[in-house]
Amino acid sequence: MSASINNALDRAQANSSFLAQLIEKQPALVALIKKGDFDAALSAALAVQVEGDTGASLRKQRQGVALVTAIADLSGIWDLTKVTRVLSDFADVALDAAIAAAFAERVPGEPARGFTVIGLGKHGGQELNYSSDIDPIFLYDPATLPHREREDVADSAVRIGRRVIELLSARDEHGYVFRVDMRLRPSPEVTPITIPVDAAISYYESSALAWEQAAFIRSRVAAGDRALGEYFLRNIQPFIWRRSLDFGQLANIRAMSGQIRDHYHHGQLLGPGYDLKRGRGGIRECEFFAQAHQLIHGGRDPALRIRDTRKALALLAKNERIGQDEAAALTEAYSQLRVIEHRLQMIQDRQTHSLPEDAGELDRVARLHDLDDGAALVALLEAHVVRVGAIYDGLAGEEEPGERRLADEGLPLHEQLEAMGYADAQAVVSRLTRWRSGQFRAIRSSSARDAFECVLPKIMEALSTAPDPDRAISRFDNLLEQLPSAINFFHLLDARPGLLKLLADVLSYAPTLADALARRSELLEGLIDSTALDLPAGLGGLAAELDARIGDQDYERMLDTVRAFVGEKRFAFGVQLIEGRQDPLDVSLAYSQLAEVAVRRLTAATITEFEEAHGKVPGSELVILGFGRLGGQALTHASDLDLVLLFTGESGAESDGRRPLGGTLYFNRLAQRVVGALSVQTGTGALYEVDTRLRPSGTQGMLCVTLDSFAQYQRDEAWAWEHMALTRARVVYGPATGVEAIIAEILALHRDPVTLRKDIVAMRADMAKHKQPKGVLDVKLCPGGLVDAEFCIHALQLEHRLGFDPQLPVAADTLISTGLLPPAFGGTQALLTRLLVLLRLVAPDSETPPEPAQMLVAQALGFEGWQSLMAAVTEAKSTISAVWKEYKETAK
Repeated sequence: MSASINNALDRAQANSSFLAQLIEKQPALVALIKKGDFDAALSAALAVQVEGDTGASLRKQRQGVALVTAIADLSGIWDLTKVTRVLSDFADVALDAAIAAAFAERVPGEPARGFTVIGLGKHGGQELNYSSDIDPIFLYDPATLPHREREDVADSAVRIGRRVIELLSARDEHGYVFRVDMRLRPSPEVTPITIPVDAAISYYESSALAWEQAAFIRSRVAAGDRALGEYFLRNIQPFIWRRSLDFGQLANIRAMSGQIRDHYHHGQLLGPGYDLKRGRGGIRECEFFAQAHQLIHGGRDPALRIRDTRKALALLAKNERIGQDEAAALTEAYSQLRVIEHRLQMIQDRQTHSLPEDAGELDRVARLHDLDDGAALVALLEAHVVRVGAIYDGLAGEEEPGERRLADEGLPLHEQLEAMGYADAQAVVSRLTRWRSGQFRAIRSSSARDAFECVLPKIMEALSTAPDPDRAISRFDNLLEQLPSAINFFHLLDARPGLLKLLADVLSYAPTLADALARRSELLEGLIDSTALDLPAGLGGLAAELDARIGDQDYERMLDTVRAFVGEKRFAFGVQLIEGRQDPLDVSLAYSQLAEVAVRRLTAATITEFEEAHGKVPGSELVILGFGRLGGQALTHASDLDLVLLFTGESGAESDGRRPLGGTLYFNRLAQRVVGALSVQTGTGALYEVDTRLRPSGTQGMLCVTLDSFAQYQRDEAWAWEHMALTRARVVYGPATGVEAIIAEILALHRDPVTLRKDIVAMRADMAKHKQPKGVLDVKLCPGGLVDAEFCIHALQLEHRLGFDPQLPVAADTLISTGLLPPAFGGTQALLTRLLVLLRLVAPDSETPPEPAQMLVAQALGFEGWQSLMAAVTEAKSTISAVWKEYKETAK
C-alpha cells in the first residue's frame, strides 16, 4: 500500500500544480497519508478551525479534504463511491456551518430553524465531482424562521441565503469552499434566492418544467432544517413520480440531450477537446439513460426511486427495465469517465470536463492517471464512449413525435392536413413536430400532452378554416410557447367547441388579444357565457358585478381580483369588436366605464387601507380627475389613464390616526398608493399605465395638491395647452362640485384670440416634431388625424367659450351647430375614432394589416372593402386638414 501511496504523491507533485501546493502546505496531513491512515487524515482536515471566522475555517478544511481525497483516489485506496461520498458529505457539513454562522450573525441565540437546503444534481445524489459547484435550492418557512424585529421575514430569508452563498464562494489565499449555482430554483430569473416552502410546492405541482422533474430524481435534504426539507420533498413526490407510465419523458430526455450535443458540438467526438460530461457517449448520457427509465417506471415501482446513478442502473436491470448488458456497460463506462473527469479537475482545481487540446497538457492528465501519454488515455476511453453512444442512440427511438397522426384515420399526417385544406401541409407538420417535441413548458407534463392530443384534431380543423390560417397557426405557436400552463385551456376547447371559432378569429385578426391570451389562457373562459359578447349595463352594472366577485376579500386579494376582472372584460370587449357584435364607439365607452369602475373601487379600498394606519384628515377628501380619453369616455384597448389627483380642505390640517400626517404629506402618500394600485405589476399583470403629468407644474409639481392650489395654478400659471386639456377633464372619484366649479371658471376666462391662436399653432408644430406617426395607419398622429381634430375643437372652444363637454362628439356637434365647424366634421371624426379603436387590436403597429384583417375592419365600419374604406379615410383627413389649415391661417 505504501508503494501505491508514494507513487500517487509523486504523480500529484509532478503533474498537478494544485496538489503540489497542498502537499507542500500540509505536512501533517501528508504524514498521515503516507501511513495509509486516510480516515485519520480526513478527520484532521475537518477539525481545522479559525477562531471566529467560519468562512476561513471552511476554506482550510476544503483544502485538506481535497488533498486527502485526491491521494486516496490516485492510489486506489478509495474507490469512486467513497471519493464522491466524502466530497458530498463535506458539502453538507459546509452548508450547515454556513447556515449556523448566518443565523448567529442575524439572530444571535436563535436556533437555525425554518431554513432548509435541498441538494440537487450530483450533490443531491451524493456523487459530487472533485472540483464541483453545488446546485442547492433554499427554502424557508415564514411561520418559523427567526428574524429581527421590524424585519420582513422574506427579507430575512434572502439575507440568510446570501450570507450562506458568500461564506461558501468567497476566495482568499486558501481558495474557496464551493461555487454555488442557484439557477435550479423555480423561475430563477424572477424569484428571490430563498423561496417560501409552500410557494415552491405550488410551483412544482402546477408549473414546473420537464427537466425539473428529472432533476428531482436526485434530490435530498442536504442541510438546515431537516424536518422542513422532508416536508417539502414529501409533498412534491407526486410531481416527481407519476403513477402513469410517462413515455413522453423519453422524448424530453432525448430533446435535452440533442440540444446539449448541438450546443457543445465542439466536444462531441472523442479525442483532444472531448467533453467527458456532455460529449456523445459521455457521463450525461449515462445519467440521462438511467433517469429516463426511472421516470417512466418509478411511479409504479418505488424501488427505482434512488439517487445513485450506478445503483439505479443495477436495479433497472434487476427489475428487467433495461438489459443486463446495457447496465453493465453503462456502469463501467460511467465509473471510468468520472475517474478521468476527476483527474482533469485535480490538475488546477478547475471545474472542467474537457480533455485538453494541447498535447502536453493531455499527457499531463494521462500521467496523473499513471498512463504513458495522452494517446493511451484516449484509447482507454474509446470503447466506453462508443458503447454508451450506441446504447443512448437507441433510447426512445420510436416514431418521431411530429409524425404521429392527428386521429386514427389511417392517413399519414401530411395527408390529413391536406384534406383539411392546408395549402402547405409540410410546413404545418413542422409546427406540429415543434409542439409535440417537449420544448414548450405548457405541454411537457403527461396530463397536458394527453389533453393537447385529445383536442388537437379540433384545433387543427378550426385553424384550417380561420380567416387567415397561416397567421392563426403562427400565433397559436406563439401562444403555446408563452403559456405557463395549458391543461385547463385544452380541456375548455375540447368541452366548448364553439370557442374554437372565437380562438381562430382572435389568432387571425388580433395580435393584441392573442398576446393577452398567451399570458392568461383563462381569459377564454370568460367567453363561455353568451352575455360576454354583450355590452355592459353601464357603470352600475359593472360595479355590481365586480363587487360581487370581490366579496369580503382582504386588500391584496382584492387587488388581484380587480386586475383579473378588468383583464377579462377588456379581452371580451376586444372579441366583441373583431366579431362585429358592437359599434366601436360603444365598445370605446365600455372600455372607459370599466376603467372608471376600477379607479373607483381601488381608490376606495386603498383609502380604507391607508386610514387604518393614518386615520382621516378632517374636512378633506381625495378627488381624482380623468383627462384625455378617460375624461372623454373614449378609451381604446391600449389607452393609458391620464389622472390628476387633488384634495379638498386645508393643506395644514393633520390626520387623526395612530401615525398622524400633515394634510399635504397625507394625500401625496395616499395618491402614490392609489397610482400604484392601478399600475403596479402583480401575478395577474398590471391594470393600466397611469400618466399624472397633467398635474400642476407637471413632473416638477407635487402629485396631489389642494383644490385651491389647483385653481390658483390654472388661473395664473397654466399654459394654453393645459387649458385645452382641461376641456376634457371629468371627476372620476370623489366630490365633484368644487372642482367642476373651478373648471367651469377657468374655461370661461376671456383669452386674447391672437395670442391664443399663435400658442396653439406653435404647440401643435412642436408636438408634430416630437411625436411622429408610428405607421401609415396612425390616424391619431397623422396630418388630418384625430390629434388635429382635437386641436380644432379645443381651439374653438377656448376662443369662443362654448361647446364645453368632455365628450368630443358632443363638443363638435355644438361647434357645428353654431357654424364654427363644417357639417362633415362630426362624421369624419367619428370614422377615424372607430378606425382607431379597431386598429389598436388589429394593427397595433399602425401598419397595413393582412388582407383578412382588412376585410374585417372595412365591414365593421360599414364599407364593402379596404379600398373604399381607405378612400373615405383620405377624405376624412382632408376635411380635418382643411379646418386646421384655415385655423392656422388666422394665427399669422
